[in-house]
Formats: sequence, structure tokens, C-alpha cells
Amino acid sequence: MIKPTFLMFFLLCFSAHSVHAQDVEVLLNAVKKKLDKVNSYEAEGTMKTNVSFLKIPVSSIKMYFKKPSKVKIKTTSGLSFLPKGAVQFNLNSILSDGDYMVIDGGAATLKSSSIRIVKLLPKNESSPIVLTTLYILPEQNIILKSITTTKENGTYELNMTYQKYKEWGLPDQIIFAFNTKDYKLPKGITFDFDDGAAKKKSKPALGNKKAEVLINIKNYVINKPIAEEIFK
Repeated sequence: MIKPTFLMFFLLCFSAHSVHAQDVEVLLNAVKKKLDKVNSYEAEGTMKTNVSFLKIPVSSIKMYFKKPSKVKIKTTSGLSFLPKGAVQFNLNSILSDGDYMVIDGGAATLKSSSIRIVKLLPKNESSPIVLTTLYILPEQNIILKSITTTKENGTYELNMTYQKYKEWGLPDQIIFAFNTKDYKLPKGITFDFDDGAAKKKSKPALGNKKAEVLINIKNYVINKPIAEEIFK
């Protein structure tokens, strides 16, 4: 027989968990509502790639987005070091899917701000995503950081800074981090490879290194019609 005190403790714990789960769902819906105001955008900026031993010049870029999850990044050099599958796992596409369990990850501090951690676990076993963890600033309903683990394309981390376009949930700066072991150089592509001695043109074995792609956005043109040909 279950003792009344134990039963009361169990009910209180279950009730607290339910309240927290509802809280994070309300918070997540507020974030989604802000992002949903953006049907499309065209943005200009620069992209800087930081990878050990690789010398990649800073490129001017154009970014395009169209609901629900179409994203395209074009560079002046015609070359992007972002993993091919990574761009598909943007925040808009992840949140617009909606087919996931919401788990409360608790409170924490990030960039000197009090944030809430929300974990999204896909319900569909065929989903390419294993887990997404969001670090949300509740007062402004923006995502400061996200970590997405995929089945075949490794783990991607996004760190975002907001200024002019905060009300749209669009960052002015994105730092995209991933491990080079999950990245394959396109065929025929070479970089300036510095091995500590002489520089040479080659296709280096990237190995197990951390790569960062820094994207600074100069301006967004929001909700402007974008042709489908852009995303081909």
C-alpha cells in the first residue's frame, strides 16, 4: 500500500514537472510567433571562416530565406565552407516542423543573461535530427544559442547576437561551429594550406578539428518576394 505522504510527494513532483513543461512550451510558442512574422528575407553580409591550417579569405555573401525552410547562401568566391547539410537545419525549419517533444532543460546563465534551456526531441524516428537544444532569452523571446545533433552530419552549434533586427528574431551576427571530421571538401576544391613551413595549394586532410564560420549581417530586406530559382 502506498503511504499518503509518498503519494503526496509524487503528486507534487508530477505537478511541478507539468507546470515547467507548460512554461517552456509557452516560451517556445512566443519564440515561434516572433519568427513566424518573417515569411522571407534577403540579407547581405560577410563570411569569415576560421579553420586550423586553412587560409580562406573573407567573402561577401547574400543569404536568402523563404518559408517554411528554404535557405541559400551565395558567396562572392562561389565557395562556402559550411557543411552541405547544415544550412537545412536552421531554426525556422526546426521550429516550423512542430513534430517534437518539448523538454524543460532548466535555467542557466549565458552571455551574462538569465536564460532557459529547451530541448526538442523529434517524435518521428526517420527525422535526420537526433536532438536540438535551444538557449532562449525569455524577456525578448530570442534564441541566443542552439546545438543540433544529427544522425549523419555531426553536431552543429549556432551562437547569435541581436541588434537592429531583434524584433524579428533575426541575428546581426551568427557564429556557426562544427567539427571538421564531419565535413568533406567538394571535389576539385583546394585551399591555401599552411603546415607551419611553406604554403602550398593542396586538398588537406581536415581531421578532427573545430571550425567556426562567422557571419556578419549588414542588412535584411524582410518579407520581400523571392523567386524559387534562387534556391536551386
